[in-house]
Amino acid sequence: MGELQPGLYVVATPIGNLGDLSPRARDVLRDAAIVAAEDTRTTATLLRMAGSSARAVSLTEHNVDARIPELLAAAEESAVALVSDAGTPVVADPGARLVEAAHARGVRVFAIPGPSALAAAISVAGFEGTSVQFLGFLPRPKGERAETLRRAAASARVLVFFESPNRLEATLQELAELFDDPEAVVCRELTKVHEEVVRGRASELAERFAKTRGECTVVVRVPERPDSELDDVREYMKEMQRAGARRSAAAVEAARRFGVSKDVAYGMWDEDA
Repeated sequence: MGELQPGLYVVATPIGNLGDLSPRARDVLRDAAIVAAEDTRTTATLLRMAGSSARAVSLTEHNVDARIPELLAAAEESAVALVSDAGTPVVADPGARLVEAAHARGVRVFAIPGPSALAAAISVAGFEGTSVQFLGFLPRPKGERAETLRRAAASARVLVFFESPNRLEATLQELAELFDDPEAVVCRELTKVHEEVVRGRASELAERFAKTRGECTVVVRVPERPDSELDDVREYMKEMQRAGARRSAAAVEAARRFGVSKDVAYGMWDEDA
């Protein structure tokens, strides 16, 4: 692909199957001067595959701010690659701060697309719809986890998140309680030898994956709310309108109180009384 221009190259790496490393990603890793990675031990395998002599630099949640000046200075003179442990960088990892700093400093940023557990899970789930929200790793405390899911479901029809195998059963049970046992897909060990993609009701999947291992991505289809359940929201918005409240503020409060999309509540303002 010729000599690499100076800049920061955001390189997607395999999420399990090493055969998914693209030829372009291989070339960038081979020719980069520095490769910034969460775990340099994991990345060492890819660098050997690519025939790379690049210097591997750790980039973690704990040292990213300290590493940024060094990496950006190098990226102004040569090619610096950013990789995650697996998949596309900046999706639930600390690389976003480096990319943001590169833009602020005027360093060119190049995308080297490829494997992504997020995109892979959506593609095999089979849930149609453009309203998708990615939640990364859910909070550990049950109350915070439920609140995160409720808020996301108010504005999206499909939710995607990563989950620990140790918490997978509990989270699926919570989904069943929160959303009237919605359809969901558990993607376990994507692209690896023991890959599983199982679709069913959340309660069924909770039983199926009560004891499991490996990396899990969950896709959930949020059920449509019956119009009758929105009557309270509609009445609240009309009350706020009669009281002289601001439309946007009323919609925000309705979304918080009733767990609906702010846009849905906002639109009710103009409905006939």
